[in-house]
Amino acid sequence: MSKKSKTRERSKTRPETHALRTGPNWPLLAVSGLGIVLTGYLSWTALTGSAVQGCSAGGGCDTVLTSRWATLLGLPTALWGLFAYIGLAAIAFVRRADKHWSYAWTAAFFGVCYSVYLTVVSLTILQSACPYCLTSLALMSTALALVVWQRPPAMAHRSWVGLAAGRGVFAALVILLLHANYVAPQAEPIGPEDPKIRALAEHLSDEGALFYGASWCPHCQEQKRLFGASASRLPYIECSPAGPNTPQAPSCSRAGVKSYPTWVINGQTYAGEVMSLARLASTTSFPGAADFK
Repeated sequence: MSKKSKTRERSKTRPETHALRTGPNWPLLAVSGLGIVLTGYLSWTALTGSAVQGCSAGGGCDTVLTSRWATLLGLPTALWGLFAYIGLAAIAFVRRADKHWSYAWTAAFFGVCYSVYLTVVSLTILQSACPYCLTSLALMSTALALVVWQRPPAMAHRSWVGLAAGRGVFAALVILLLHANYVAPQAEPIGPEDPKIRALAEHLSDEGALFYGASWCPHCQEQKRLFGASASRLPYIECSPAGPNTPQAPSCSRAGVKSYPTWVINGQTYAGEVMSLARLASTTSFPGAADFK
């Protein structure tokens, strides 16, 4: 066997080695930790129906966090952000340098793309700004900038255009599909009225229950859709007659309404949640409560 053949044979059998990190990526872990705290808090408020600190009813923050863009695939958008930051924190512990960088770059890139999309929506469509959301955008952008700065020398030969092109096209397609779903018109309820639902709506009015909401609030619209063609019989009070980012109606201010929708039943306040027909029936001792499940 010739010398060249032996050399080729040894190169084939020699195990491929990769540079390993000596420890976690502490800067990335720190940024991810801040993102986890922020999105964890917003996820908790969304899942529990709690009020977000600093978000007054009808304000820019409230408009954004109660819009249709505040949920994604049935879950709070903040919860998806929490998953993204947890993923970045986990990537910080990947020891193989090339894999660590590739995973971190991809996650941060997608995070920035979606955060920019949500920011554009809030400023153009909702015409509002949410400090919490802008802070998350800043954190995700910091993570991406950090990853770009940390690119290992072994990957310096790869073009930034090549790195971003494929991921950018995929991110754009996903965002376009989601946006089309968000802006798709929703069917309005039409008659005839369901006798049981009509009776419940009339019972709520007779019992003195009050339903505070805003025309631009998607959860309020969802609450009305539960009543279908009987929604007009609800004891509804419009708190934002002039639209978002305008002064609240005096009756709502006097009632201390802080989030939408808000129900006041028998002196008890139920704020920031869509109440099911069964719960409304049982809460007001509706005679046909057993008909709703």
